[in-house]
Amino acid sequence: MSTIEASPAAQRSGEFQQPVVNDFSIQVATVNGSGSQTANSVLMRAIFQMGVPVSGKNMFPSNIQGLPTWFTIRASKHGYIGRKKEIDFLVAMNPETAREDVMKLESGAAVVYDEPLKLDALRSDLHFYPVPFDKLVGPVCPEAKLRKLVRNMIYDGVVANLLSIEMEEIHQALIKQFGKRKAKAADLNWGAAKAGYDFAEKNLAKTDPFRVERMNATAGKIIIDGNSAAALGCVFGGVTVVTWYPITPSSSLVESMMGYLKRFRIDRETGKATYAVVQAEDELSAIGMVLGAAWAGARSVTSTAGPGISLMSEFIGLAYYAEIPAVIFDVQRVGPSTGLPTRTAQGDIISTALLSHGDTRHPLFFPCSPEECFSMAVDAFDFAEHFQTPVFVMTDLDLGMNNWMADRFEYPFKPIKRGKVLTAVDLERLGGFARYKDVDGDGIGYRTLPGTNHPQAAYFTRGSGHNEKAQYTEREDDYVNNLDRVARKFETMRSFVPKPQVENNSKARIGFVCFGTSHHSVGESRDQLKNEYGVETSYFRLKAYPFTQELTDFIHRHERVYVIEQNRDAQILGLMRLELTAQDIAKLRSVRYYGGLPLDARTVTDDIVRQEGL
Repeated sequence: MSTIEASPAAQRSGEFQQPVVNDFSIQVATVNGSGSQTANSVLMRAIFQMGVPVSGKNMFPSNIQGLPTWFTIRASKHGYIGRKKEIDFLVAMNPETAREDVMKLESGAAVVYDEPLKLDALRSDLHFYPVPFDKLVGPVCPEAKLRKLVRNMIYDGVVANLLSIEMEEIHQALIKQFGKRKAKAADLNWGAAKAGYDFAEKNLAKTDPFRVERMNATAGKIIIDGNSAAALGCVFGGVTVVTWYPITPSSSLVESMMGYLKRFRIDRETGKATYAVVQAEDELSAIGMVLGAAWAGARSVTSTAGPGISLMSEFIGLAYYAEIPAVIFDVQRVGPSTGLPTRTAQGDIISTALLSHGDTRHPLFFPCSPEECFSMAVDAFDFAEHFQTPVFVMTDLDLGMNNWMADRFEYPFKPIKRGKVLTAVDLERLGGFARYKDVDGDGIGYRTLPGTNHPQAAYFTRGSGHNEKAQYTEREDDYVNNLDRVARKFETMRSFVPKPQVENNSKARIGFVCFGTSHHSVGESRDQLKNEYGVETSYFRLKAYPFTQELTDFIHRHERVYVIEQNRDAQILGLMRLELTAQDIAKLRSVRYYGGLPLDARTVTDDIVRQEGL
């Protein structure tokens, strides 16, 4: 029989500790390629099914298998779904990292560990629960080659017992994970989970304060990753051509889209696909195909990460100057160069906003959630065609690949908008058109699509100098007029980009500006500052670039404005400095995190406290 080696400090605190209910984080430390993802997903979903808000963060190496991986599940009765810096409950399954993982824990944390590791000897202020995983897995999994995978499910049962997670929810989560077609696999894993639960029930005396209790805070919610949400948004946005080159962390976006297209874009009468997906030889080819398809009238998209964005630079300049619509998803990761492919960042902001040589400025959308990955994907296609320009949807690895609790997506009932496209009837009425002439004063010219049956429909598309009629020219006035018109178009965009989220607090002297996934940690940090220091704050979340008048108004209302982002060089702040007055710039402060993990609230709070001198 295994026994608990609880420290005297832990035992003493156990007598007086208040229960910590639905407000803690679980970290599972395993080896990449060991099959732990299933066990982790089941554990997270079981808590979710008990009505408790959850989120899941997977930190994994960029090799195929063998290196350490950590999966963190956060349960929060307050609805916080950003990363929690502190780990409260550790499942230590990796001998290589177990000691370091234990030494990093704060006093009072709990540790479930593989008994041979003898981690209880390391510290006297933690709650230790040794489990003989190899002994338990044998009876429930006779096939030796499967034991490495099935043994992970044992810790689901152990944790369920210790945290009061209902086993029926574990069972239902298993069924959902494996589906009806893999009933035998589900049964095998269910046996392992029960073995872990029964062992804990008989052998482990609970001393830690953490537990799960039923809530009703997840009704109508789903769990989904941002890449899948974006893929579904592209389908609803009318995409017909998808080109890509695989790269972490964006590959699953197109892979998910392919699955959706096969389900929803097959002609019922002919059985043929009404879409095209092409895997290109590199990212440069992928964006070239997108532009060719878009020029021909198709709604086209590609998905990539920072290295791919760098390769696309020349073609993006062509799309900007020749004014061809396109949608590009940049699922950002740590750079420069190869960088850390499986770590998250917001490090492509300036390079993408100004991508290509010469004077270029591109619209960027900043989703913060799966819901916005879906809705902004739909909107990006309309926006690209309205303004005849590339649109970049800037997500990141945290949003794209991790599990998020989300509301069900709203069906996009609004019709597709193609922008200023002239038909043969229009041309007959007008007698012709000038492709790059600013007729309406908004900087946007009219265009035709190939195949328009009218003698005045054709024009020449070129990346070299051209005048209003798309004719080649090297005249100074033609070039200046063209660049000025495209700049006017960028100014027009300010009235059409997604509007920011603004929360002005009349008691606040300081304000926060952030974008993307930083939203979740900043919201929690604001609560920490108010509850722990009595500091009131206002909030401004950018949803797009170019910026709108609301940003300037927000800065004017406050003495100091902290711009929070996940990169080293304060890139969104840099774009703000290009547009704001010196007086407004003087109010700006920077909070930056660029370690590759998802930004957590405590990091933001500590930096604000330091800069404010609290």
